[in-house]
Amino acid sequence: MYSIVSTAIVCGIQSVLIQVEADVCDGMPAFEMVGVLSSEVKEARERVKAAVRNSGIRLAPKKVTINLYPADIRKTGTGFDLPIALAVLAAHGRIPPERLEGILFAGEISLNGEVRAAGGILPMVLAAKEEGKRTVCVPRGNVKEAELVKGMTILPADNLNQVIAVTEEFARFPERFQRSNSIEETGQDVPCSDSDFAGIHGQKVLKRACEIAAAGRHNMLMAGAPGAGKTMAARAAATILPPMTEEEALELARIYSVSGRFGQRENNFRTRPFRSPHHTITAAGLAGGGAVPKPGELSLAHKGILFLDELTEFKREALETLRQPLEEKMIRLVRSSGVYRYPADIMLIGAMNPCSCGYYPDRTRCSCSAAVIDRHLNKLSRPLLDRIDLTVEVKRLPLAEILSREPEESSKVIRERVQQAQKVQNRRFMGSGILYNSQIPASCMGEFCSLEPEAEKTLQDAFERLELSVRGYYRTVRVARTIADLEHSKPICRTHIVESLIYRGLDRKLWEL
Repeated sequence: MYSIVSTAIVCGIQSVLIQVEADVCDGMPAFEMVGVLSSEVKEARERVKAAVRNSGIRLAPKKVTINLYPADIRKTGTGFDLPIALAVLAAHGRIPPERLEGILFAGEISLNGEVRAAGGILPMVLAAKEEGKRTVCVPRGNVKEAELVKGMTILPADNLNQVIAVTEEFARFPERFQRSNSIEETGQDVPCSDSDFAGIHGQKVLKRACEIAAAGRHNMLMAGAPGAGKTMAARAAATILPPMTEEEALELARIYSVSGRFGQRENNFRTRPFRSPHHTITAAGLAGGGAVPKPGELSLAHKGILFLDELTEFKREALETLRQPLEEKMIRLVRSSGVYRYPADIMLIGAMNPCSCGYYPDRTRCSCSAAVIDRHLNKLSRPLLDRIDLTVEVKRLPLAEILSREPEESSKVIRERVQQAQKVQNRRFMGSGILYNSQIPASCMGEFCSLEPEAEKTLQDAFERLELSVRGYYRTVRVARTIADLEHSKPICRTHIVESLIYRGLDRKLWEL
């Protein structure tokens, strides 16, 4: 007897539908599986046999052949256990095959028949919807993940017997399983109580730079002495980012689903991510990879902030992996099994000390030699610095300013200005595929970045005097465009260009120390 069951496999953050065929016939008892399978998929044979037996289902000894197609895709992961078990039961006549039609099944099965949560359920459900299916059966631990996809009927189960029962009930009473699917509305509050600009005294230049960076989604680098407030400012920057749209939230949830970290996004779908990996992270940890490729920190910070504290302590190999994603907003991993693409549209914030001890250029406290300082700064390549739009020197505050009781602007007030600036950008770029000023291509500069004559002359003079690269020239204009938006100015004025150049001055200064 023959049966077929639908499932899916994750490739990058996308998913491809897979058909599980089962053929049961008389002959020497055997359980064969074909279809370009990884070791964990082949091991499903033993898990399925034990799960069926321990679920109280007795099957006559037969020759069982399982085929997973398309055959040109390598099948990996443990989510094939459930569809294989159901295909075998249907082929044995224990489940009517027509009951399984139109339903996508995914999940791992334990030896006692328990159905366990599997990774990548969200992209599988999305793939099922794209292929015209409207029903999925998943482990109960994956239900919240599957419910993010609108218009899908979710059949939850805890064990193999429940799967059989729930499919039978659905065939008879489908209206019992109708529910509304949508991403929960959650506020964009501060991630933790002390991450608010109201708690940062002074540092007006630093706060201004954070506001500009958030408004235009620009990359930013902070350099200064230890304890000057760099880390606090980076965490506060996350609180002035507007909440994500439903489309952005769903894309990010898909990434976390594939990486097996969906629980981290379960209760804060709208909040933009803030990732702060330790400086010992490898290049693969940042970009992603592994035997079965998984998203790295760059992708986990998609549409949010990737904060690299102690930037000069990161391995240079790891830092250099940032160069291409900062330009293309995408990670491409080429493996023998295929090409994996992960989104990486991040706002990079880096923090560093200007020397090994952290006190340069204060020679009363810094004893680092010129060679030590040079070696410290050379960990950051010029091409990487060229991709950073704003650089800010963070100075230690005098005690009187730290103890000042004057009220500071809260993150909520600053976020309102950021949202207004982004609304201006949305109207400007409508229909162009561009979202933020930091993404304006060089070919569109004339259209979106009109400069007043004085501003253009100032920029031309600075290009020669500061020896800006072509990339640095265009990034200066993009930052000036954001400054103009914050000040509700249509053309870019000379003052906007001057302020933008000030934020590019530090990276030049770092190389001239």
